[in-house]
Amino acid sequence: MVLAVSEAGIELDRTIFYANSGGQPGDTGMIGATPIIDTRKGPEDTILHIPAPGAPLPAVGDRVALTLDWERRHRHMRMHTTLHLLCALLPGIYATGNQIGAEKSRLDFDLPDPPAKEDLTKRLNALIAAAHPTGTRWISGEELDANPSLVRTLSVQPPRGAGRIRLVRIGPEDAPIDLQPCGGTHVANTAEIGRAEISKIENKGKQNRRLHIILTGEKP
Repeated sequence: MVLAVSEAGIELDRTIFYANSGGQPGDTGMIGATPIIDTRKGPEDTILHIPAPGAPLPAVGDRVALTLDWERRHRHMRMHTTLHLLCALLPGIYATGNQIGAEKSRLDFDLPDPPAKEDLTKRLNALIAAAHPTGTRWISGEELDANPSLVRTLSVQPPRGAGRIRLVRIGPEDAPIDLQPCGGTHVANTAEIGRAEISKIENKGKQNRRLHIILTGEKP
């Protein structure tokens, strides 16, 4: 149901759209007859759906059907899971930034001497092909403080305002390939990703290295 309509966007009582956060873009799609070109976080944990300029708008109180641009969302899910696998291939190395896109993504690491991109690509696709399941669970802020190594990023810290923190796991519960706090969207199994490729490694500072990732659509 539509709760509010303003210049800032459309607010609903619930949504399937992901709001731009953690380097992952906001979802696009349709709310009824209204094209949605972005989804963002608003004040007080609200989610704002941004309509296309000049599009017809629903009225407050309307019950509306939501249609997600699934192909775009699924590419973001595949990309996001791929970035987690890259973290798994570089244990003990912190990510310093990231940007997820449907066509290409990047992940920055505090890494003075990165492996060759061909070696990383080979090892990455071996993890993808192994068809590792993914899952989530919740922990408290106190549990995270007791296990600081779970946090793999220097640029973004897990949100703590909700009283619990979501962990994303790749691999079995008793021996995960990767386990870290994350609020983004991911595939259910790494085999969904398809073949990934490290297309370029850039020097972005004394120790900062930027890895560029693309998905080829082929089997790993």
